[in-house]
Amino acid sequence: MTPKDHPNGEAASAKITKRIEELGDWRGETLAHVRQLIHDADPDIEEEWKWEKPKSSGTPVWSHDGGVCTGESYKQVVKLTFFRGASIKDPKKLFNSSLEGNVRRAIDLREGEKIDEAAFKQLIRAAVAANSEAHAQRAAKKK
Repeated sequence: MTPKDHPNGEAASAKITKRIEELGDWRGETLAHVRQLIHDADPDIEEEWKWEKPKSSGTPVWSHDGGVCTGESYKQVVKLTFFRGASIKDPKKLFNSSLEGNVRRAIDLREGEKIDEAAFKQLIRAAVAANSEAHAQRAAKKK
């Protein structure tokens, strides 16, 4: 998993790896697993590390033409929040959190739960496609 054409990508990837190692339990294993699925779904995805503050150690973010999803870890759940989740088709009903919002949707994974890998990769690809379409529309308006 090497970052592509992103100046802070290597540092972000290292921070994500460090977070996974620090968790050292099912949450780290889960985050590592979904990280690999994200890269499998989109080899050109970029890893970022955002929202680092004195009281927050930061959040892993995967981007391609804009934010695709975050990967947060809490005591009881690993939460994958999709920036454009509300506009993405989810035929396998993976989204199970933040369902009331107009933009974002999330997947909460609890200890012992398995994710439908094929459906998850399709969500990643759909999120990238939505970002790429929005990116193309912005570029066309600037011309």
